This record gives sequence, structure tokens and C-alpha cells, in this order.
Amino acid sequence: MGKLSIQPLADRVIIESAAAEEKTAGGIIIPDTAKEKPQKGTVVAVGPGKVDEPMTVKEGDVVLYGKYAGTEISVDGGDYLIMRESDIVAIIK
Repeated sequence: MGKLSIQPLADRVIIESAAAEEKTAGGIIIPDTAKEKPQKGTVVAVGPGKVDEPMTVKEGDVVLYGKYAGTEISVDGGDYLIMRESDIVAIIK
């Protein structure tokens, strides 16, 4: 993944969502209309943070976020989410 042409401000991050599940654990194929919105993704850009609140996440971190968190954006031919760092609930190690 190359550099994005935008830089998030303050405590915002840009996340590339993981692909939605195609099959259930039992092997049933899930149609597009029934797929759940992913809640996991990779941080691709991080803002500088606020003066009194440094950023916790960094580029490359795999994170979990709320189901309806963020705003969908299209940049440089890709689809991403932009959200506040506080909408991220966990970093996957």
C-alpha cells in the first residue's frame, strides 16, 4: 500500500476495512445482501493527535472498531473509513 493523497487531522485515522466473510464456519455461502459490515481493518494513515492526547495507534496496526463507526470515503481508487481514534475499541496483536 502506497502513501495516500490525504492526511487525517487531529485524532482521526484512516482504515482499510477487512473483506466481509464469504462463507459461514459451516461452509454456507453468504450472499452480498446478507453480509455484515466488517468491524476489523488496517490503519493506513494517522493524524498528529491532539496537544494533550497523543495517538495510540500507528500505521499498519490491525484494529477492531464499532459496527457503525466512521465515514466511508473513496481515495486514490480505494475505499476507506475515516474515524476518530476513540471509535477504535482494540488493537489486534
